Amino acid sequence: MAFMKGDLLTRTRKLVKGLAKAEPIWLKSMEQVPPPTFPRANEIKRITLPEDVYIKKFFNKYPESKSEDAIKFRGFEPPPARVFGQRVLQLKEVGVSEEDAITVAETEYRLEKKAKKKAYVRLKQIAKLQGKRPPPNPYPSTINEIQAEERKFVRDRFFDPGVRRILERLKAEVAADVRARTGGTGI
Repeated sequence: MAFMKGDLLTRTRKLVKGLAKAEPIWLKSMEQVPPPTFPRANEIKRITLPEDVYIKKFFNKYPESKSEDAIKFRGFEPPPARVFGQRVLQLKEVGVSEEDAITVAETEYRLEKKAKKKAYVRLKQIAKLQGKRPPPNPYPSTINEIQAEERKFVRDRFFDPGVRRILERLKAEVAADVRARTGGTGI
């Protein structure tokens, strides 16, 4: 739609000139004092943070954590990849070499992960001893979190009347296609 390119003033002029629109009251005053035009950047620069290099290394080492987006900050606790990158930068500022800093940050990550798992196992044991239901896992894997969110939609497809109607219609269409191909015998 090349005729719609340009700013408001040029588009309105084209529409009025082509008799597609009546001339608005404000057109003459806007032609006398046109709105300012701002220069556009030819290239949009990508925003990078110092820890992004180490976040990529973290994702290469632990691909299962890719579903935890290191860019979107949802809560007060940053995702593990961002913590890892920031920890490597902290250690480098102190004077530790890059390889040693990465090793220390990985070790801390693995230890924290193990501690969280042990804490949950202990929490389940306490609940069993008290005769209560164990609490939900406070540190579930990201894949399990996503599946839990999607579970209600997966179950809905079996009980939602609209989905059932669509399913019945599709079954009828397939059965009609089979009858048409086989000559009405249904085999």
